[in-house]
Amino acid sequence: MPVEGRKARPPALLDRRSVLKGLVGVGLGIATGGAAHGFLYERHHLELTRVKFPVSGLPEPLRGFRIGVLTDIHRSQAVPHELVAQAVGLIMAEHPDLILLGGDYVSFADRRYVQPAAEALAPLSAPHGVIAVLGNHDDDRDMPAALAAKGFTVLRDARTRLTLRGEAVDFAGIRFWTYKAIDIAHVVRGAVPMTFLLAHTPKRLFEAQQLAVPAVISGHTHGGQIVLPGIGAVAAREFPVVAGLAQRQGTSIFVSRGVGTVYVPVRVNCPPEVAVLTLEPVAQA
Repeated sequence: MPVEGRKARPPALLDRRSVLKGLVGVGLGIATGGAAHGFLYERHHLELTRVKFPVSGLPEPLRGFRIGVLTDIHRSQAVPHELVAQAVGLIMAEHPDLILLGGDYVSFADRRYVQPAAEALAPLSAPHGVIAVLGNHDDDRDMPAALAAKGFTVLRDARTRLTLRGEAVDFAGIRFWTYKAIDIAHVVRGAVPMTFLLAHTPKRLFEAQQLAVPAVISGHTHGGQIVLPGIGAVAAREFPVVAGLAQRQGTSIFVSRGVGTVYVPVRVNCPPEVAVLTLEPVAQA
């Protein structure tokens, strides 16, 4: 049955699930032990990614501002508290100025893990706060309430303005199911030029480009979760950017590989990550 208050998932998401299951089902890496390694080790081998994030029009005072990014924890039977706690610890050890949470705190809107997910994230704090958006696996009531109870700002087709080093910066956060440019335009209408779009899926890069939003931060792809040598992330080919940093027509995007797994508890050539982005202006040609 569909989750209350949410639309049915689009076919592309079902295709992604089928591909991931199929890759494992046909015995991916059995000969080399790749599948076993991905289940027993790699999905728990959390990495810290530090990257310089060039943003068009970034005011000079914001050079060096650091943003922690944590997304797709998918707290569930397959993703234990200890892995999420490790992710939180890695972020906090970096002392970022601001923390952004990119959605999918549980899998399949499983309410049994809503409070455990929020409790695991509760130690997160930063001088300019913690801002969260929801993913396609999150319900629209219990999960945002649990996050808000921990003091996090949860954006659901809304935006918040912060003053960072004397500069006004808007953070616009959209629901997964908000995908039309006209609807996203409504969220960013009246925003200051320095605006960050927080969108669970990197597919919203196209709309950000249309609306001249200078920066997008996303997750959702898990970096493909299973990345085959010489082939790549078969299950994530629908996305404009699968993982990491990219720039398209004046809009920069960072896509996190995320922390957890979904559909199959395996990662191959695609370890989980938390990230710290250091802002810098786009270099002039």
